[in-house]
Amino acid sequence: MTHRILLVDDEPGILSALKRLLMLTPCTFNGETYRLQIDCFTCPEDALRAVRSVPYEMVISDFRMPGMDGVELLRQVRTIQPHAVRFILSGYADLQALVNAINEAQISRFIGKPWKDYELVSAIAQGLAYRALQVETERLADERRVERQLVSPEEVARKQLEAEEPGITQVRWGEDGSVILDPDLQAEYERLHPNG
Repeated sequence: MTHRILLVDDEPGILSALKRLLMLTPCTFNGETYRLQIDCFTCPEDALRAVRSVPYEMVISDFRMPGMDGVELLRQVRTIQPHAVRFILSGYADLQALVNAINEAQISRFIGKPWKDYELVSAIAQGLAYRALQVETERLADERRVERQLVSPEEVARKQLEAEEPGITQVRWGEDGSVILDPDLQAEYERLHPNG
């Protein structure tokens, strides 16, 4: 199984180094090796667009970036994909900012720059193992809720579908009954299909 990770840093060199490290170093925890698929963005806004359409198991963001800082990015990621594990990466040791990041975006781990390769890869493997445990616990809890008729099987299926394909269950309707597309997707569609 491949585990999808999103890396966000405004410095392309940092992204390249992280991606190279993660592609070359086995990511292993408790005897399980995690195969990674890694997406990289230098722009937090572009990363958020990806989060709205692609399920990620983990998002690692730089703390200080122009336009939107890592805390705000990860806070929004938490809203869109609550099960994605969130790490913050920073060369700055601002304790209050770190506390805010943990409280606002429920950051799982702070990783300092420069990082130690083994510790970073180990933290990622542990984060993925924790996420798998979290997802399995929720699945079992949902089974019990269905058995006790606290939720319908349809509600559970909708929740699972939303986790697999973020945004798929959220439809905006126009006054005339038409489906309103995401403005970015609509613009892309019109660019690709100029004649309708």
